[in-house]
Amino acid sequence: MSQLIRAAGVLIAAAFVFSHNLSAGRQTAAGAATATASTKAERHLRNIRKLTSGGENAEAYFSADGTRLIYQSTRPEYPCDQIYTIKLDGSDQRRVSTGTGRTTCGYFYPAGDEILFASTHEAGAACPPRPSFERGYVWPIYASYEIYRAKADGTNLRPLTRSPGYDAEATIAPDGLITFTSVRDGDMEIYTMRGDGSAVRRLTTRPGPDGGPFFSYDGKRIAFRGRSLDAGKERDEYRALLKEGLWRPTQLELFVMDRDGSNVRQVTKLGGANFAPSWHPDGKRLIFASNIDDPKGRNFDIYLINVDGTGFERVTFNATFDGFPMFSPDGRHLVFASNREAKAEGETNVFIAEWVE
Repeated sequence: MSQLIRAAGVLIAAAFVFSHNLSAGRQTAAGAATATASTKAERHLRNIRKLTSGGENAEAYFSADGTRLIYQSTRPEYPCDQIYTIKLDGSDQRRVSTGTGRTTCGYFYPAGDEILFASTHEAGAACPPRPSFERGYVWPIYASYEIYRAKADGTNLRPLTRSPGYDAEATIAPDGLITFTSVRDGDMEIYTMRGDGSAVRRLTTRPGPDGGPFFSYDGKRIAFRGRSLDAGKERDEYRALLKEGLWRPTQLELFVMDRDGSNVRQVTKLGGANFAPSWHPDGKRLIFASNIDDPKGRNFDIYLINVDGTGFERVTFNATFDGFPMFSPDGRHLVFASNREAKAEGETNVFIAEWVE
């Protein structure tokens, strides 16, 4: 998902991430005034603190006990995303990936003593090549991404997947079940597997870019972003690009399903690009990123919505990118990635705030 972050300036993440074209732009005096005004409008967020500084930092997710975050970062010494963990006060930052290849989508196992993330390091130490502009605006869906499990300090690294094509975007239920995105069957679909990589099961079957699955805190449901493509030119182009390891992001909506893939229902009908859904601990609401208020631009903000589609509410009002939100397990804090306070073009940092109902 990281690509979405970058693509949107991260629609960042392409990839859902990825690292790539996050472009925040320097704040002018007028922009600073706008930022001040927007802060006053962010009534749900109190005591916003920046946990990282410089580079591109995003997709920060809480450990189950709420004491640490795992996130990905691009910085001068590591030109491709690497995985780090950090305490909630910004201290004790540790790189836990190999330092080679490109990584994305880190997550803690429920006990907190292990982590997983996707990486291309076994395909080569260098950054995998970015696509040229010959195909227009596309994101790379690297076939060399596999999902790995390791101790929380990055040692004892071993693969969980060994399939052709992209495997990434994994999160974990309280009982250890993993859900992830893969193109192993020729389409971008959502799967589950056990914590050791066994018992892989496909959950979605419709043509189109389903992905970014995120378990509810009770582990019974999965939120995801996607779009079903009808037969025709758009679907044909999507499939042709996917065979080349590419994806041209289009409109995306949010969906929820049971953990076995049943009872799929659409949550948003907003248009634009809606992605990176995660759950409020109450199980009744999703928080996510969208460009619905800037559909032709790169100003993504964070929104809240009830699972039944009601109660739609904007949370952030910053004039640049805000995305990849996640509530702490007790619901008292929100962590997110943002271009706010950027000192250089493209700088993205991880922020944490107290959540106010």
